[in-house]
Amino acid sequence: MAKIAPVSIKYTITADFAAQGPVEKTDVIGALFGQTEGLLGSEMELRELQKEGKIGRIDVELVSEGGKTKGEIIIPSALDKTETTIIAASLETIDKIGPTDAKITIKEIEDVRGNKRDYIMERAKKLLAGITNAGLESKEMHQEIQDSAKISKITEYGEERLPAGDLSGNEIIVVEGRADVINLLRYGVKNVIGMNGTKLPAEIAKLGQEKELTLFADGDRGGRLIAKNVCDNARVVFIAVAPDGKEVEELTGKEILLALRRKVPASDFFKQFERYERPRYERNDREQRFERNDRYERPRFDREQREEQQTPAKVSEKTLAKEDKEKLRKFSEDLSGKNVLILNDSLEVLKEVPISKLGFMRVDNAFVLLTNNANSSVTMAAEKFGAKYVAAKTFSKIDETKVELISL
Repeated sequence: MAKIAPVSIKYTITADFAAQGPVEKTDVIGALFGQTEGLLGSEMELRELQKEGKIGRIDVELVSEGGKTKGEIIIPSALDKTETTIIAASLETIDKIGPTDAKITIKEIEDVRGNKRDYIMERAKKLLAGITNAGLESKEMHQEIQDSAKISKITEYGEERLPAGDLSGNEIIVVEGRADVINLLRYGVKNVIGMNGTKLPAEIAKLGQEKELTLFADGDRGGRLIAKNVCDNARVVFIAVAPDGKEVEELTGKEILLALRRKVPASDFFKQFERYERPRYERNDREQRFERNDRYERPRFDREQREEQQTPAKVSEKTLAKEDKEKLRKFSEDLSGKNVLILNDSLEVLKEVPISKLGFMRVDNAFVLLTNNANSSVTMAAEKFGAKYVAAKTFSKIDETKVELISL
């Protein structure tokens, strides 16, 4: 029988088992080979794979207590990750070990090479930090190692464990999340702290009483809403904004420094929006003329959307049960790309459309909008349609919404 070379091991399957009676190691190994035989075809037979050196020596550790046996199974694999997971899943079909009923559960599938890469990266970081000769060509080192040396300076502030850099100075830059903090640290901006979301933590409000806060917001409508919320609840001196349509976490070093140089007093930042918020009779002729021109230049669907939002659709009183959520998960498996499924309160599909077309539509009796990755466009459409839920596998940046979000 061929042996698998240690250097060839890619993954390690670890499984727990529990048998209702006393069994021995030979019983466990016999069950693995015997009950998976013919299950996956000749090419995926455990016995054949072991002969070819694609599956290594199977280790079994067990202990018997009170007439029952439990233990752990470890199987090294040189197969690719898809084949390894198939082998792992097949083990859970085994329901007997020796003469007794048993259950096998996969505990984990470990990427052995991934651990080696992690070690290499950590060791490389330490070696880079230990270089004392300024004449060395450190620029030739991998960019990720250089970034990690800066990002490693990230700390946690306060009881809420907010991501932060060096807060010892008098000026503090407030950003939305951890990714924003990491990006600023990457480009040498150290006096930064993140809110860990759109809601302002009380600890940052306290910082504002002692230090000069500059809010660095995203260059979209969500950034403006966050800025208003922060300024309503804390003493913010300046506001800096990312370029239109960009988020702080995706800015380059040059864009970050330029945005911070262009920061404005908080009161001046909101003045540019006052003409839309004041009653029409209080606006001067120039503002009214500009507003008319601005309104005519906006896309037709945007005007229609605002008109529809003035008379929102009635939201269903029904709530989703556990079995309803399972049904949504099954729907999501067949959902492709950036499409959105619109379902009624009986979970019947009304429409399937791309996210980009939601703004052009009107849908009656909508209850759930289902998509792979939900964003603000989806939640705004849900509000317009009168839907109660937005369900998705992942969520991008979403503005404040009344729609309930469900993670699948």
